[in-house]
This record gives sequence, structure tokens and C-alpha cells, in this order.
Amino acid sequence: MSNRRDPSVLHAAITLLGLAVWIPFAIFKLEAGLHGILLIGMVWVVLSSMPLRATLPQVRAAMSDGMDRAMPAMFIFLTIGVVIATFILSGTVGTLIYYGLKFMHPAIFLPAGLILCSVMSLAVGTSWGTVGTGGVVLIGVGAAMGMPLPLVAGMIVSGASFGDKMSPVSDTTNLSALSAETDLYAHIKSMAYTTIPSYIITLFAFSWLGMQFAEKPLPQQELDTLLAGLDATFSINLLTLLPLVVLLYLSARGIIAEAGMLIASLVAAIIAVAMQGHSVSEVISSFYDGAKIETGSAKLDPLLNRGGITEMAWTFTLSFIAISLGAILEHMGFLRVLMDWALKQVERAASVVTCAISGTFLANLLLGESYVSIVLMGQMFKDKFDRIGVDRKVLSRSIEEGGTLMTALIPWTTTGAFYTATLGVATLDYAQWSFLNWINPLMGIAFAWLGLALFRTSRKSGDAPSHEKVTASQ
Repeated sequence: MSNRRDPSVLHAAITLLGLAVWIPFAIFKLEAGLHGILLIGMVWVVLSSMPLRATLPQVRAAMSDGMDRAMPAMFIFLTIGVVIATFILSGTVGTLIYYGLKFMHPAIFLPAGLILCSVMSLAVGTSWGTVGTGGVVLIGVGAAMGMPLPLVAGMIVSGASFGDKMSPVSDTTNLSALSAETDLYAHIKSMAYTTIPSYIITLFAFSWLGMQFAEKPLPQQELDTLLAGLDATFSINLLTLLPLVVLLYLSARGIIAEAGMLIASLVAAIIAVAMQGHSVSEVISSFYDGAKIETGSAKLDPLLNRGGITEMAWTFTLSFIAISLGAILEHMGFLRVLMDWALKQVERAASVVTCAISGTFLANLLLGESYVSIVLMGQMFKDKFDRIGVDRKVLSRSIEEGGTLMTALIPWTTTGAFYTATLGVATLDYAQWSFLNWINPLMGIAFAWLGLALFRTSRKSGDAPSHEKVTASQ
């Protein structure tokens, strides 16, 4: 039997503080690579585990368990690499960029792009799929229009995050409801109270920013050159959009994300051979190496030479290290001990909601994966919400706000790393423009302190939880 013991509150605080100091220092002061930074952080946590009588086999088992739980998300990395490559070769991306440049004006580009990403993410239930398809197109259109790419990426992330958070077919939406043990649709209705006002503010913000480009003259000669380059490289027609239609349809039918993406990629591969003139060998090679297309345009070529499993390697390996580090923190009890201590200090409902949102963000920061953070915080907080008489649909809403939204703003989480690799914009560059991802968690905290949408249950303390029969009192 293992004789490993839990850390004290002081021990846990010192361990987490060490990470909190080291990671920002290494990123901003040393300007070191994230992989090495997190590896050194992992060594620090392993050394900090030794006084707990933890053995190296236990540390390795913790890392393996973390990777097992994150494997579905890790596999999606590879799948989306294939989607991007085949959607480029089939002309799907090229056609969308072509029509976007032809018909969209800079004044409406940002709000229209936000709505497009929101609707797409609501339909497919995944922000990753939205960013990997629609996001790639919008980055291309924005670049051609002369828009700042961090601003465009922030708009894409805001829209994709909204759909991922609110869609009933989203994995994080279902996971949050499951972790808090509340009804899925009660969870979505609860989120609407804070998310819809946040979304309206975000839409107004991007509309105002878009108007700043209204008077800016379009580089018409450059746009004409890009359009001619696309027209010469691809067969531009609506049939090339079939892979995207297939992806949306399969997602709406509830087909698991990986299967839907691979089927859509197969359709795209067929179109790439039949309509765009690529060889079967070239298409198959693109699954790993990515699309290789030469248009002669310095602006188009970087957008069209992308995708494949190799492009996801940086993201995959970073996520591997971050998740392993997070799993050690979780299994050795560092995060749990600190959160248990914090929960004993608060009894006021608004304080508990604030702790749930900020605690999930902290877990994201340390564990590198929103799925694990959501499950962990749901388990930690549900009894506390019962004791103070706050409905668990407020808990599920809170862990979504601290988890699903904030994970996109952290460079070493699976989501942040994926967005950076896919959009070609550093996480810390687009984060300042991801308005929804900041506004919504702050709105959730503000609502709690104002007593708005702070739904109560009919029982408190040691009574059996009654979160299924709620009284929607404020």
C-alpha cells in the first residue's frame, strides 16, 4: 500500500506559487520556449512531491492517467490537421476566401465574422472545428483586407467560444452539466443570463472597431491580384463547399467530432482529385505534410501551405507536457488541498461563485486542459453549493465561464496552443481582443454580487440536494 500523504496548505501554496512566478518570468523576461518552461515546472513539482513520500512510479502513473483522460482531445489535434490540409486542396478554403474578398466590406467584416463563427460553433458544437475551418478562412480574408491579425483572431475566438459554450452538442457544455450533476438544458438557460448580455457587448465592440476601417480604402489592386491568384489556382464553385456542408450535417446529427471530421476530409480529398487536379499521392501525403500550393502570391501562399499532422506537432507536444504537469499537481493533491482550504473560508453565495469561476481558471492555468479542470471543479464545489442553497446550474455555469472561455487565453492549454498553431497568431496577442472570453466571466462574478440569476434551491446545509426542483428566486 502507498504511504503517500497529502501536502499541507503551506506546502501546496509554495508549490503553486513557484509555478506562478516561474512561468510568467520565463515567458516575458527570459523569452524562453514554452516546452522547456513547462518541463522545468514539471521537475519543480516532482521535487516538491518527494517530501510527501511520492515515488517516481506514482508520478509516472499520474502522468499516464492524465494523458488517458485527455487522449480524445489530443486525437482531435491530428484530425483537424488533416481537415485543414484537405479543405485547402479541395478548394473549400480558397472558395470561401474568394467570395469573402469579393463581397465582404471591412466595416462589417468583424461583426459578420463574429456571428458566422458563433452560428457555426453552435451547429457543430466545437470551437476547435470552427477555428480550424471558418477561422482559417476569416484570417485569410482579414489579412487580405489589411486588418490586424490579432484583432481578427480575437473575433474568431470570441465567436467560436460562444457557440462551444452554448451548444447542446458541445462536449464542454455536456461535461459541465454532468460534473455539476444538473440538467443540460437548465444549465444552458442559466448560462444565457450572463452570456447573452456579454455577447451583445462583444458584438457592439467589434461593430465599433469595424467602423474604424469603414473609411480605409481597400487595396483594390492587391485584392484583384489575390482574386486572380485564387481563380487561377482553384476551380472556384459552390460544389467545393460540400466538405463543409458534410461536416456541419454530421455534427448536427450528433456524430462524434473525430468521425465527422475524417468523413468530411474524405469528401474533400475526392474533390481535390476530381475537381482540382491533385494526384491521389499528393492528397494522401498532405494528411501528414499539409497542403503544398504555390500561387506566386506572398500573401496567399502562407495561407494555403498549411495543415497536416506535422503542423499540429508543436501543439501536440506542448499539450502532452502541460497535461502531464497538471496530472501530477492533481494526483499529489496540491490543487485540491488549496481549494479545500479556500472553500472553508467562504460562505456567502457571491464569494462561492467567484471562487468557482476563479478556481476553474486557476485549474486551467495549472492543469493545461479545460476538460480536467471542469470535472475537478464540479466535483469540488457541488456539495458547497448545496450547503449554501445555490442551485447547481449556477455551478455548471460558473465552471464553464472559468473553464471553456478562459482556456483559450492561456498559451499552454490544449485550446490556446491549438488556436495559436491554427490561426498563426500568438495566444497573448489575440487574447486582448477576445472580448467575450473576458467579459463573460466578469459578468458572471458581477451578477453573483448583485444577486442576479443567483438561483436558489429550497434546502440548505446538510439537507439532501434539491437541485432538480429549483425555485428561481434571486
